[in-house]
Amino acid sequence: MLDAIRWDSDLIHRYDLAGPRYTSYPTAVQFHSQVGTFDLFHALRDSRKALRPLSLYVHVPFCANICYYCACNKVITKDRGRALPYLQRLEQEIQLIACHLDPAQKVEQLHFGGGTPTFLSHDELRQLMAHLRKHFNLLDDDSGDYGIEIDPREADWSTMGLLRELGFNRVSIGLQDLDPAVQRAVNRLQSLEETRAVIDAARTLQFRSINIDLIYGLPKQTPENFARTVEEVISLQPDRLSVFNYAHLPERFMPQRRINGNELPAPAQKLEMLERTIEQLTAAGYRYIGMDHFALPDDELAIAQEEQTLQRNFQGYTTHGHCDLIGLGVSAISQIGDLYCQNSSDLNAYQSTLAAAQLATSRGLVCNADDRLRRAVIQQLICNFSLEFAAIEQQFNIDFQGYFGALWPQLQGMASDGLIELDRERIAVLPAGRLLVRSVCMVFDAYLEQQNRQRFSRVI
Repeated sequence: MLDAIRWDSDLIHRYDLAGPRYTSYPTAVQFHSQVGTFDLFHALRDSRKALRPLSLYVHVPFCANICYYCACNKVITKDRGRALPYLQRLEQEIQLIACHLDPAQKVEQLHFGGGTPTFLSHDELRQLMAHLRKHFNLLDDDSGDYGIEIDPREADWSTMGLLRELGFNRVSIGLQDLDPAVQRAVNRLQSLEETRAVIDAARTLQFRSINIDLIYGLPKQTPENFARTVEEVISLQPDRLSVFNYAHLPERFMPQRRINGNELPAPAQKLEMLERTIEQLTAAGYRYIGMDHFALPDDELAIAQEEQTLQRNFQGYTTHGHCDLIGLGVSAISQIGDLYCQNSSDLNAYQSTLAAAQLATSRGLVCNADDRLRRAVIQQLICNFSLEFAAIEQQFNIDFQGYFGALWPQLQGMASDGLIELDRERIAVLPAGRLLVRSVCMVFDAYLEQQNRQRFSRVI
C-alpha cells in the first residue's frame, strides 16, 4: 500500500471525464416512478425472512444558513418550529417501516445526515432517538457505527455530550475551507477555533472516529491558501478526511447561482490543489482509500481495504455493505436486497403523504441479473482497485471475457496507457490509475451512453 497512488498528469488529462460516483449501480439517475410502496414492502419482507442486519440513514433537511456550494436536499429556515411537523411524520415513517421488519434484525450502522442534524433541539434529538430505539433494534454496547454530521457553528460541548449519551460514536464535520475570503464567497463563516472545540469535545467524550470534509475548487481558492487549510486540518488529526471536488452546476442547484463564476479557480489550479493535498496527506501518514477519501492506517476503512472487505453504498465507503440500508426522511434512499427506492424530495409531498398514513416512496429500481453482475464488478474495482475474474465467474456462472467481450478493446487501451494491468485472470488498477478509478468503472456501466454526462461531476 506504500505506493497506493501516483500522480500522472497525462493520464489525468486523458481520463478526467464526467461520470457517476457509484454509491450505487445502477445509479439514482436510472430510478423511475414505476417502483413504489408495494416493491418496498416486498423487499422488507425478504429482509425480515433472511434476518439481515440493518443500516439506517435519517435525513434532517433543515439548515439555519445557506452555504452557496451546497447540492444537498435542504430547507433553509431560522424558524426552529419547522422541525416539529417534520419529526412527527418521520416518526410515523419509522413506525410504518419497522412493523415490516423483525425486532431481531440488529442496526449495525446509523447515520444522521442533512441539512444540519444538530438544527434539532436537544429534546427533539432525544425524542427521535427514543423513537428509533423503540421500533428498531439499536445496539446498546457501543459496538455499532452510529454517526452524525456536525456543523461546528450549531454544536457545543453540551450538544456533543448529548450525542454521545444518545449512542453516537462517530462524527463527520463540515469544514470545506478555513480561508476567510473563501468562506465569505460561499457564505460559510466558520473559525478554526469553533471546529477545534467540537473535535476536542469529541475526543474527550471518546467518540470513536472523526471525519472532516474539505472542498477544493471553491471561489477565491488558490493552491497556496488551500494548502494552508490542509496543513491546519492535519494538525487536528482526524481519523478520516473527505476531499471533494466542487462541481459548479448552477443550472441544477439554485444556491450555486450566488457564486461568482469568475472567482472559481482554473482547472489547472484545481489539479495543483489536489496534487498538493495528496502530497500533504500522504506525508502525514494518511492512506488514499479512493473516491476523495483518506484515512489513517489504523482506521476501519483502511484495514477493510487491506483485507479486501471494503464496500460502497449510499453511505459512501463502508464496512457495512452487507446490511440492508433503510433511508428515512425526505429524499432518503434505501437499498434493500435488489431494490433501490427513494422518498419524495419535496418536503410538503413527503409530509402530506405520511399524514395520510402512506409511505412517501416516489421512485426506484429493481436490479436485474445484468445489474447485479455489473454492480459486483464496479464494487470490487472501486473498493479494492482489483478484480479477480474467477470470483465473478463463479458467483454469476459466466465466462468473464466472453460476457464483457465488447469492452475488451477499451480495457486494453487503458492497460496500454498505464491506467490498469489486464490479463486473462484479473484487472488491477495501477497506482497512477487509482485517482481515476471512476473512469475504469464507467467502462462497465451499461447505462452511461444514454445518460446526459452534464448531470455528473468530473472524476477530478
